[in-house]
Amino acid sequence: MSTTPLPPLADVLATARVVALPLAAPFRGIRTREAVVFEGPQGWTEFSPFTEYADVEAATWLAGALDFGWEPAPPARRDAIPVNATVPAVAASDVPRILARYDGCRTAKVKVAEAGQTLADDVARVRAVREAMGPEGRVRIDANAAWNVDEAERAVHALCEFDLEYVEQPCAEIDELVQLRERIAYLDILIAADESVRKAADPLLVARAGAADLLVIKAQPLGGVHAAIDIVGRAGLPAVVSSALDTSIGLSMGVALAAALPQLDFDCGLGTASLFIEDVVASPLVARGGLMSLERPRPSSADLDRVAADDERRDWWLARLRRCYDLLEVTRG
Repeated sequence: MSTTPLPPLADVLATARVVALPLAAPFRGIRTREAVVFEGPQGWTEFSPFTEYADVEAATWLAGALDFGWEPAPPARRDAIPVNATVPAVAASDVPRILARYDGCRTAKVKVAEAGQTLADDVARVRAVREAMGPEGRVRIDANAAWNVDEAERAVHALCEFDLEYVEQPCAEIDELVQLRERIAYLDILIAADESVRKAADPLLVARAGAADLLVIKAQPLGGVHAAIDIVGRAGLPAVVSSALDTSIGLSMGVALAAALPQLDFDCGLGTASLFIEDVVASPLVARGGLMSLERPRPSSADLDRVAADDERRDWWLARLRRCYDLLEVTRG
């Protein structure tokens, strides 16, 4: 984690607003996405670790928010970012409605292995996505570490007919990813690591173990744009920049990361503002023609009032921010 001095907590709290954004469809069991947004010298930034994460993990997200708000962004190498559509674990019949929210995206990431659902549900959903995307579209799946090795192998065999680009985090453990990669090597389907990077004590271990073909990188959970760029460089693997269901402010952090990477071979998972019914700005950061521009959203007071969380949730989030700030102070001495 960075040793750069923290900005005063009072400066962070001075503009902090807690927001609650309703979703068009449940995502990872979430129907409303909450976040804290605040303004630093470089612009608006976001602190939004998922509510179940402990403070130690959430503190890294705060480091990422502070980095984006107080440190200049690295130079951009491209002026637009190709992004994928994201399809939650909805019924197959709902797939066209979800994909219609994304303008011109040539790639779709499909959530699978949802609790309470079956492999047959996944097959139906992925089939519906492939039919909607056509033979030229790219389809990737994300299991969020829900399968063991045998379950993952069975699922990949059941889904490989849909010409998968890659399978994201099929298993939780690195040794499981190694085993699965060996078992399905003949299928020529790549394995991507997400949780094995952003939730690991050592984010480079998955690369050293040969457990994945590419990394899914998220700026805020890895401590910020600069920290994420360093991890990608040291890992030596291709990277897909993705979001953690961020508001448009948080998405702009991911866009800055994607724009700065030396190499960007895959469409990025930064189009998730299309899943929101409301956002923190009147013009959300969404794909147009499958691309996102390098914007830095600036919400108005009216925008933030419109999506403000209630008092109880506001107090919960601000108390969490203070605890995480205290942890960062200890870490940085």
